[in-house]
Formats: sequence, C-alpha cells, structure tokens
Amino acid sequence: MRTHRWFRRDMVMVAAVLMAVSLMAQACGTPDAGTQDVSAQDVTEQTDGAAIPVRMWIAFTDYRLDWAREKAAEFNQLYPDYEVIIDGYPDYETLFDSALLASEQGNPPAIMHFFEAATQEIRDAVNPAGDPLVTSVAGAIAGRRDINGVPVILEDIVSAPRNYYTVDGEFQSMPWNTSSTVLFSNADMLEAAGIEAPPATWADVEAACAQILALPDAPSNCITWPNHSWIVEQAMAQQNELLANEDNGRSGRADQVFLNSPGMTSFMTWWKALNDQNYYVYTGSQRDWDGTRNAFIAKQVAFLLTSSSDTTDITDSGQAAGFDVVASFMPYNQDVGRSGNVIGGATLWLVDGLEQATEDGALMFMNWFNNPENAAEWHKITGYIPITNGAIALLEQEGWYEQNPNSKVASDQLAESQTTPATLGVLAGNFVAIRDVVTSTAEQLLVTPGRSVDEALETANQQANRLLDDYNALQAE
Repeated sequence: MRTHRWFRRDMVMVAAVLMAVSLMAQACGTPDAGTQDVSAQDVTEQTDGAAIPVRMWIAFTDYRLDWAREKAAEFNQLYPDYEVIIDGYPDYETLFDSALLASEQGNPPAIMHFFEAATQEIRDAVNPAGDPLVTSVAGAIAGRRDINGVPVILEDIVSAPRNYYTVDGEFQSMPWNTSSTVLFSNADMLEAAGIEAPPATWADVEAACAQILALPDAPSNCITWPNHSWIVEQAMAQQNELLANEDNGRSGRADQVFLNSPGMTSFMTWWKALNDQNYYVYTGSQRDWDGTRNAFIAKQVAFLLTSSSDTTDITDSGQAAGFDVVASFMPYNQDVGRSGNVIGGATLWLVDGLEQATEDGALMFMNWFNNPENAAEWHKITGYIPITNGAIALLEQEGWYEQNPNSKVASDQLAESQTTPATLGVLAGNFVAIRDVVTSTAEQLLVTPGRSVDEALETANQQANRLLDDYNALQAE
C-alpha cells in the first residue's frame, strides 16, 4: 500500500474545507448518453485546433511519475486534440491541499490521485460553490462504451477494487495503484530449517520462527512488518470483523468504530506475543516501510509482511543479495479462518464541474491509462496488481507469471477473498487520523513491557470515536 502519512487538520481548516455533506450528489440524475458524447471532430471545432489541456496530479515523485509522464506523452501523440499534463506531489496530503486551493482559485486539475483510506473524506469535500469536489466516474461515462474511440474499461476491472470503490451502487473512481498485503519469505532460510512451505497461519508463523531461530547461523529475529494500521485492517478483514458500524460504512454513514473488538484484540495480542518472544522485530519507527524491507534484504529476518506493491523490488533485491524470495498469502488466524483481504493503494478521481470536452479528455485518458497493455506494464515494473482482467490475460499469454510467480500472489489473494462488508473495506470520516491512533497504540504495546492489550485498545477506541464524532458533527453543520 505504502500511502503517505495523513495529517490531522485543525478543526477550523476542516470546517472550511468540508463545508457540507455531498450525500445528495449521488441522487442527482446523469445526463443522457447522447448529450454526453463529444466526437473528436467536435473537440477540434470547439478548440479551433488547439489541444485541450487535461491536468492530472499524482502522489508520486519517483520512477512511477516518470512512467506516468511517458504514458501521457504517448497518449498525446495518439490523441493530439488533448494534452495530458501530469504533476507529481510528495504525498496525498500535499496533493489534496493543493487541489482544494486550486479549486478555490477556479483552476483545479481534471484528475486527482487519492488513497483508499480517505475515500469518505474526498466524497465529502466540496468546492467553493458548495458542490462536490469530485464526481462519479461511472456517472460521467453515462453508459458509453467508448469515449471518442477509447474503450471504456470499467466493466473489466477486477472485483476487489471494483467493490471497494463502488459506493451507493455506483463506481466512484478509476482504480490505479492497487495492492494487497503479502508475506515474503527467504527461501534459503526455510530450506535450511526444514520448512517445506511458507507459513499460512499465525500458528505456522510461530512454529517456523522457532525452527529458524534454532539454526546455527540464525538471523537475529524472525519476522517483521511496518507498524501501520493497514496491516491491522487486513487482519480484521481476514477474521471478518468490522471496523465500523453501518456495515463498515457501506450501508450508511459510519458513526462508530470498533478498535476493541475480539478480532482486533486477537491480532494485537498475537503481535505483542511475537514481539515479546523476539520473533518479531520493531524498527522503532512507525510506518517504516523501508526499514522493514531493508531488514529482510539484509537477512536479519526470514519473513517480511508488507505491500505487494514492492513485489518486483523485493524479489529482485533478494536475488541480488544472494537468496531466493517466495511470496505467499498473508497468514491468518487459524482459530477463526480466512474471509479475505482488503485492498490498499489509491485511485483516480474525476473533478466535478469540468467543461464537457475537458471531462471527456480526462475520461479518455483514465481508460486508456488502464488498458490491458498499460495495466500489465504498470504491474511488471511495480508489483501493484493488474487492474483489469484483460491485463491478467495478457500477462498469462506472455508467460509472465510462469517466470515471475511472486507477481501473481496478490491478485490470487484478492480474487479468493469472500465479498463481505469486512473485506470490502471501511468507509469512515477522519479514518486516516483514526489510523494514527491504531499505529500509536501498537507502538505502545511493542515498546512498553506489561502494557495491557485490553486497556490499550479501550483507550484507542475512545480516542478514535471522538475523532469520528468530531468529523461527523462538522458534516451536520
């Protein structure tokens, strides 16, 4: 997943930004498909031959931004009536603030990249006129099969992100970088310890760690993962436990979160036990994706639980360090069973109120950007799942998965998940701030000997519900 840390807005800023609830936006009718269609000839006539700018802002500044810009350049050559311009931002927080400011100034981007945990917040955000900041992608497409000749790929998007971003019965945004949590194992250490397969359950992890740490040349610890709420959310989904009421915020606005549930208690208790046994190693920093990854590559641990978005890097880096890496499903609580996992990553939102030609250009690019060829290429260079069934079929035809079996694990894990409110993922206001509560609570349990799991989670639950209450109160004003 590897999203960047959200900030807790000052209440005055929140009130200014989130002035009204956009619930009625979904009830509004969409224009007839015939009136929506703008032909390429019409586009040229409207602009007198000048290319229509379509600005897209994404929360990447590394090689992923470079790749996106390369794709934009290809699109611009194919469709010269448009000029897609992509700007990179260091994190979602900065991007969102900049988009709000641009909206106030009447010059927002056409496409915004935003992460899954803040879905409720971006749907609640409004522009200076009090209208929703973003609009439904499905509503804007309005049943069209293509946009100016670019095939619409919404119906081909794989089920997990499709289900996550379907709210109030409508596909809200265009999934892009989607991930899951997978387990990476040092295959050489497993072989040396006589372990035939990566651990599938929590009990298997403990048994494997006992064997690995008994080796003559054992690593200093056995397993690690980033202290990030997203990992905890995965464990909750696996146990089919809700994080919020109203079916995880799917059947109505959530007004209560559950950080002291049996599933949460079970996972935190197990995590703390691993830490107390020196099986788990905490790097000492919250959200430390790089530190945990580096510990695994340096052979300080045998197992790494992290985002599948790093599959390509971790597999290649392990080989460079002299060992084979094997990816497998995230271990689950054997006492409960496995219901499934939720997605991570981010999606592309269509800004509301664009000129028709600009909106169609944005829709053209969003669909072209995720066509089978581009989605397959994006998957190869990152590890994010192929977002469409067409991309998966293309990768299979190419023999990609036979040569790179680790790359298929995240897709298989999500495909095998049951569809329940728990595995759909939570929609709740202030949820990123609530994530901070979970992360801080986990840190307390890891670094404070004797800290009671039950007491820590009860305190966390109270803090999280206050955050949610404050957010919902602002929406009611």
